[in-house]
Amino acid sequence: MENQSNNTPVIPNKRYFTIGEVSKICDVKAHVLRYWEQEFKELEPIKRKGNRRYYQQKDLAMILKIKELLQNKGFTIEGAKNMINVDEVKSEPSSSKHMLAQIKSDLENILSILKR
Repeated sequence: MENQSNNTPVIPNKRYFTIGEVSKICDVKAHVLRYWEQEFKELEPIKRKGNRRYYQQKDLAMILKIKELLQNKGFTIEGAKNMINVDEVKSEPSSSKHMLAQIKSDLENILSILKR
């Protein structure tokens, strides 16, 4: 499941992934994934009946980022947490609320056009 050009795994176009699927795709053992969930607040799979975890594509992207920081760049858990926090601050120049408000406004405009 690796992309030959840059060794990053190809994430299938699915909505939800089981811990087993994530383990294979990201090449990280399931117990490590469960540990990372405790350490990284950004990693929050949906839990359903029987405490089964269902990961979304954003979770896989976060897992790959954590893996890169810990295994390839040699960061400690604390160092990786700090890097992720710094990246989140950088990637949010405008707040998420503002973006959602803009999307809502755009959808309302589309709806009014369709009602005509």
